[in-house]
Amino acid sequence: MGATGYFSHRDFWQHEMGAGHPECPARLSAIEDRLLVTGLDHALDRREPGPAALSDIELAHGRLHVASLRGLSDVLREDMQAGGPTHTALDPDTAINSFTWDAALRAAGAALEATDAVIAGELENAFCAVRPPGHHACRDKAMGFCFFNNVAIAAKYALERHGLKRVAIVDFDVHHGNGTEDIVAGDERILMVSFYQHPFYPEGGSQSDAANLVNVPVPAYTKGMDVREIIEMMWMPRLEAHRPEMIFISAGFDAHREDDMGQMGLVEQDYAWITSRIKDIAQRHAHGRIVSCLEGGYNLSALARSVEAHLRVLADV
Repeated sequence: MGATGYFSHRDFWQHEMGAGHPECPARLSAIEDRLLVTGLDHALDRREPGPAALSDIELAHGRLHVASLRGLSDVLREDMQAGGPTHTALDPDTAINSFTWDAALRAAGAALEATDAVIAGELENAFCAVRPPGHHACRDKAMGFCFFNNVAIAAKYALERHGLKRVAIVDFDVHHGNGTEDIVAGDERILMVSFYQHPFYPEGGSQSDAANLVNVPVPAYTKGMDVREIIEMMWMPRLEAHRPEMIFISAGFDAHREDDMGQMGLVEQDYAWITSRIKDIAQRHAHGRIVSCLEGGYNLSALARSVEAHLRVLADV
């Protein structure tokens, strides 16, 4: 069996959106601490990603969106050097600092390098411990703590640059991956499956009834056994029929019962179970090829334990 890659970089700690913001560098520190304390660190092939090429980011995003983020970052850097503001707010939840551009490029780069390594057979699968997250980033808009859609970029990259015919995106974050939906709706090569708390952020939930989407709204206080049933009944038949040659995971852990960002009731064992079901599909149809990217998860202890559970299944330890 091949190794499980773990892609992260110190640049991800430099991006922050202001004091008290839940999407903070401490999230990655909590995961790192957990890997060390449990010894799981030794089972992973650690890699430091480089930045993604803009031409690859533009597989999923409009050129204007990319250029405007870059321009904002340049202005912010100049302002900082002159003693000006350290953050620029894009919306009430989402701000950039002078390090955000580099972190966002490298977060997408992690997903792409993981894709390269898994397709090449160097790694069996990979987890990208990245910030900023990606699944709310639409083709032409940053929102919901997200700037570039790491998983959507990687899925398009696997199709366009590696010539795969069919891939799947699995999103188990508590929030609907509206950005991913925006980018992949109607692309029959990509099957997107998700569940998400509804009604909740982002307003309106799924906006598309495209045939390649299986986005399942669930009410607040839904527990793990109900989610497992939804996965068996609604995801699995579609994933089997799609026969993806690679699977990408938007791995958000904010549906955990201890996470105040949502009101769902999942626990670590649920994340392990979901990961094992995804792995079953990958082993049947995709030579085991999975690239997972961190999305939400804001209770530091629950996040760290859930990532550990997810990684133990991926790494088979």
